[in-house]
Amino acid sequence: MSTLRPLCMPKWGIEMSEGTLAEWMVAEGDAFKKGDVLCLIETSKITNEVEAERDGVIGRIATPVTGDAQPVGALLAVIGDGSEDASAIDAFVEGFVPAESTGSAGKKSAKLDRGVANDASPEPSPSPSPAPAKTPIKIDTNRPISPEALKLAEAEAVDISTIEGSGRKGRITFQDVQQALNGPANPSLKGPMEVTQEDRSVFASPLARRIAAQNAISLTGIDGTGPRGRISKKDVLALIEASSGSRTAEFRLVDNTPRAVPFDNIRKVVAQRLTAAKQEIPHFYLRISVKADALLALRKTANLVLGTKASVNDYIVLAAGKALAQHPDVNVQLHGEEVHRFPHADVAVAVASPKGLVTPIVRQANRMRIDQVAHKTRELIDKASAGRLGYDDMDGGTFTVSNLGMFGIEEFDAIINPPQCAILAVGAAARQPVETEGGDIEFATRIALTLSVDHRAIDGALGAQFLATLKSLIEEPEQLFA
Repeated sequence: MSTLRPLCMPKWGIEMSEGTLAEWMVAEGDAFKKGDVLCLIETSKITNEVEAERDGVIGRIATPVTGDAQPVGALLAVIGDGSEDASAIDAFVEGFVPAESTGSAGKKSAKLDRGVANDASPEPSPSPSPAPAKTPIKIDTNRPISPEALKLAEAEAVDISTIEGSGRKGRITFQDVQQALNGPANPSLKGPMEVTQEDRSVFASPLARRIAAQNAISLTGIDGTGPRGRISKKDVLALIEASSGSRTAEFRLVDNTPRAVPFDNIRKVVAQRLTAAKQEIPHFYLRISVKADALLALRKTANLVLGTKASVNDYIVLAAGKALAQHPDVNVQLHGEEVHRFPHADVAVAVASPKGLVTPIVRQANRMRIDQVAHKTRELIDKASAGRLGYDDMDGGTFTVSNLGMFGIEEFDAIINPPQCAILAVGAAARQPVETEGGDIEFATRIALTLSVDHRAIDGALGAQFLATLKSLIEEPEQLFA
């Protein structure tokens, strides 16, 4: 009985129809354990890790990293136990039929081979341009090489003696042979590849290691920009570019041609959604400032008593959740001509991440204690910074808090994130002179709040009542512990 099974493009949420393979964390021939991260998938909302459901071996990578979107259910890789031969894997790929929007094999549709229609004889990877036919050769070697890599090398007459394998224990993969065929992707990488011994404790991609070794660059101490701090190809190329510049005593103009950087999938969707939100949602804005001295004093004491590190923003999230529970007409989503009211407040928190602005959600914030809010927001911020937010972290939300106060921004207007109908913009805490009841002048810490409201679902009076409750909770923060 065949032990082969497919690794397919998963489906996260009912709106997902396609995803983009961002990075393979394993190579062909690699063995892995249950729970190991196999690859990173980028959708319109998140970049998520795909973990192994059980132990296995990557028999073949059917979909390389190209930046092209693949439909849900498309074959990404073939998984086995390491005992299967190339012919068995070929037969499995040729007979693979994707499920209809399920992410695994099931109902029949068009046959796929490596994610494309199987109307012609299968090719391991599309070639960028036609090349003259080459005379196949027979390669006898004791070097570790994957069956598909050997087949490609023989068909294209590639000298594998010059190839440095990027697989486990130096195994030559299909991608290694393909790269040898295509040539170096950067002019600075020309010449024979001489790989020196590298510190394997450094977290870097195989390609980044090869480029660094060829250019005599140590990866030790480099801050990677990839997932979980992984050093990527672009990190090494940026270092090469920075070190190759020459300095002269005389100022001279240099090339200032702009470099066009296309939107990634997440930025593209954010741009589309915010443009549509601004064009289609009739925004209006309510502004108020609140005194924060009592909150700051209580926060200092509560952090000591509870042993937590709750931020001012955590208190605002908690106050917003409790205010929304008291004003359910603001705690809503708009779907077509239906207003959906929720019994509890799922408060989204705007967070800057390597992929841009994301809004993970603190579920039922109105039912939490301040230490629980602080723990949850810290967890979501850490996941966002590492690019590990999942679909469940982002789906839904009845209200959003966006705080730019830590950057010194005094006040701003935020764009509503549909289908939500309101978003709170929080400015910096600032010491300001205020008049006391006795007519004297004293200084107080104040925070400017701006509520952006969708006028289709929430009227001005409802928004004003919500802000009044929120102001009371912030200025009399003992209510947050009731």
